[in-house]
Amino acid sequence: MALQLYQLWIGLNRDHHLLYAAYFNQAVTLSAAGRPEQARVSLEKSIELNPDFYPAYINLGGVMEALGQPDAAVDTWNGLVTRLGAITGHGIRMKCTALKQIARVLEDRHQIVAAENVLRQSLELDNTQRENAEHLLASRMVQCHWPVIEPFEGMDAPLQMRNFSPLSLAAYTDDPLLHLASAWEHCCKMFGRRIPRLPDVTPADRADRTRLRIGYVSSDLKAHAVGYLIAEVFGLHDRAKVEIFAYYCGPAGEDPLKQRIRADFDHWIDITGMNDETAANRIRDDGIDILVDLNGHTKAARTRVFGMRPAPINVNWLGYPGTMGTAYHHYIIADEWIIPPGREMYCSEKVVRLPCYQANDRRRAVASEPPSRAEVGLPEDKMVFCCFNSQQKISPLMFDRWMHILHSVPESVLWLLECGEEIKNRLWEHAERGGIARERVIFGKRLPSPDHLARMTLADLFLDTFPYGAHTTASDALWMSVPILTLSGHSFASRVGGSLSRSAGLPELVCSTPEEYVEMAIALGNDRPRLLAYREQLRAAKPNAVMFDTNLLVSRLEDLYAEMWADFQAGRLPRPDLANLDVYLDVGIEHPADTSDFTAEDEYFARWRLGLAGRNHLYPLSPDSRLWTNPDTENG
Repeated sequence: MALQLYQLWIGLNRDHHLLYAAYFNQAVTLSAAGRPEQARVSLEKSIELNPDFYPAYINLGGVMEALGQPDAAVDTWNGLVTRLGAITGHGIRMKCTALKQIARVLEDRHQIVAAENVLRQSLELDNTQRENAEHLLASRMVQCHWPVIEPFEGMDAPLQMRNFSPLSLAAYTDDPLLHLASAWEHCCKMFGRRIPRLPDVTPADRADRTRLRIGYVSSDLKAHAVGYLIAEVFGLHDRAKVEIFAYYCGPAGEDPLKQRIRADFDHWIDITGMNDETAANRIRDDGIDILVDLNGHTKAARTRVFGMRPAPINVNWLGYPGTMGTAYHHYIIADEWIIPPGREMYCSEKVVRLPCYQANDRRRAVASEPPSRAEVGLPEDKMVFCCFNSQQKISPLMFDRWMHILHSVPESVLWLLECGEEIKNRLWEHAERGGIARERVIFGKRLPSPDHLARMTLADLFLDTFPYGAHTTASDALWMSVPILTLSGHSFASRVGGSLSRSAGLPELVCSTPEEYVEMAIALGNDRPRLLAYREQLRAAKPNAVMFDTNLLVSRLEDLYAEMWADFQAGRLPRPDLANLDVYLDVGIEHPADTSDFTAEDEYFARWRLGLAGRNHLYPLSPDSRLWTNPDTENG
């Protein structure tokens, strides 16, 4: 109906001074109706009639991208940037928007260096663009562009610290109190402090529920790290206890894993094209009792849907290694190693625990024959350390430790995952400054999962990153009986490797200090028979290892859901603790992570108490502040 009205008005008003606006509105409606080619024609008409109507350029670039023409989209936005020479508030806003769009497409096409330059231009114009600042910092981490924080006009170091995305901050610093405060700040800025809620569901409304309806919201129920982990879980659910719904919010397209996962759900609903209100109402209409967030603070998450409270209970699990910092996530699922008893203060949610937090798929496909070492460019008879974590998890301090390990294990090599030439050269140059020839840092091609799993067996020892360690990659390595040396810190992301190694039967490879990590790596690198024994130990333990007992995990998960439901029915639903998080953010950003990545627990708590005492002197803290009312480190 709207399209017909626009068409009629345009036909009758060919000389109207606002004809360009009518074409623009027509294009918006056509885009919403999934007709991008017709929208393109209308936008071009709008620009032809009024070349200074800047929003048309923004939308035309978006339409070009939707039509599979990203180069034309970037050209369109660059054309707008060139036109916007005049310094006006509107011009600056439009130029920033165009630069943001250009950067997004460049990132999607893995042109990270160009994207960083564009994002920096945008932030020099307007440093309040949180999303652009988050992407700038993330792009520097992906490039191993150290130091990550590099002040520039309008963006000093403290302001950049305030603008980390929660996911990037987890890889930047081992500081769970700062992670909590930053997650809260991110949600406040990105989604607002108040999200309109649907009417509350009361216990009386669901008093007769005998089989819980569980909704899993995720963009990653496909060939993705989360999909590889969780694939087996859904088919093991006891349908006498639960009915399960998938709310998929990822990209279109099919792959065998997505098809397998979809087949194991009772209901599969694609909410990708739905706005948040429509998606929330669909979840409410489905009568979901417990809504599980498998994205957390990651790409394509639908956090605002959770804020609308379509289900009475919201749960944070698996997709993001840390607290959500929201007023509407009630529970976080962990285990006793990842969030030890007494450290629940690191989370806004109530902590509940599985025997091992991370799900595993025992049916994952593995290629039948691994390649030879020679075929992948590795030395046949030398020590091979590996780390197949993504580059943004590699910190300068950890890379320096690796170089020290290589120096102390003669002729050993470090095997990393393939990356762009500029990133490779940057890491090689860093290695050479540490006295290690670039030939000893080898990059392996990115392969399909079955081939990658088979290839992992060529490594002798997996060296984990810190503070954001291996998660799916750790599961893959341990499944292939490759031992992992890991360092556990304070934060969720730093402790997953320790949880997995312990659950797989090798607690002795979980280190508690960087010095222990380096010493252990050197000792193992010079004792390959011991590593072979660890490999055999992993292989023998696998049938009974807690880490790979997916039936146990699903059974306990259903117990947790029942306990959550009992809390709701009894009026005991947890209330997220968000007290004083603005103060915690102020204190937390003062600590430079580029010079020190690990702190002993006593020192960590002492630093925080000192910072809080300084703030309390000026602005008294409320009595329920986490560390301020708990001076005894043992009690947290």
